[in-house]
Amino acid sequence: MKGIITKSTGSWYDIKGPNGEIIPCRIRGKFRIKGLKTTNPVAVGDWVDYEMEPRKNTGVITHIYPRKNYLLRRSINLSKQYHILAANIDQVFVTAPILNPETTTIFIDRILVTAEAYNIPAVILINKIDLLTTPELKEKKNRLLNIYEKAGYPVIEISAKTGQNINFLKEKMKDKTSMFTGHSGAGKSSLINAVDPRLNLKTGHLSEIHKQGRHITTFAQMYDLDFGGQIIDTPGIRGFGVVDMNAEELDSYFPEIFAHKAACKFNNCKHVNEPGCAVKPAVEKEEISTSRYKSYLQLLEEAQSAENNPYR
Repeated sequence: MKGIITKSTGSWYDIKGPNGEIIPCRIRGKFRIKGLKTTNPVAVGDWVDYEMEPRKNTGVITHIYPRKNYLLRRSINLSKQYHILAANIDQVFVTAPILNPETTTIFIDRILVTAEAYNIPAVILINKIDLLTTPELKEKKNRLLNIYEKAGYPVIEISAKTGQNINFLKEKMKDKTSMFTGHSGAGKSSLINAVDPRLNLKTGHLSEIHKQGRHITTFAQMYDLDFGGQIIDTPGIRGFGVVDMNAEELDSYFPEIFAHKAACKFNNCKHVNEPGCAVKPAVEKEEISTSRYKSYLQLLEEAQSAENNPYR
């Protein structure tokens, strides 16, 4: 029988079967010895074949169908392995509040670069917009808005508390498989509850000491939306390690840098100190934001370091 993974706990997977029934399934050991570098060979959003176990209400996954895409990051505890956050995604929403907790541009850029690498459209949600009550915070929001609109990304100012732009978000999510990601405490579950209150997901509060969110969402899980489509909620993450980025192609994952690359004197220009580079003048003219260029340089250094490391 064919079904879709709707929940992953690491050892067991919930599969929605042909009639909408949910079947707890485990995975056969052979999938774990195929040389995969991932910590989870099966992820939420995967289509699989499964068979029921004799005299049990549980099943065993027997086949994984090819994915159209997936979003993954470097595993926290196992530096040589990667974790697939979700598969077969139509779009990813990067939940990025200015306050409680603050979201850095390098964190956003790491997710965006990974989404670009796997052909997943990305939308940035400046969440908790209702908290931005001072001129300084509003200016900070405007700077973030300018950075990513200039880079070509849709940016939505949103608030689950006031309902600002919730209906607009629902329109973008309708009949699509969407994924929410972001820091712990960024308000992903609250936004999902706002677009579909029927789901009633658990939400939490920030630690007053560390100003960091608690991991209320423990496992990735897919939910059917009452207005059409699916949403994948993922556990909050404090860091996002990019995976196997080739230094030669990294600039193609920054749309605004790639747009200027054709004017560079050399085809293999890295946009660091090469003569005739068209990207650095664009940064100086603020056609490319400084923060995005700094993110590019940081990721380029990481990619070059990984390529020069024979033990990676």
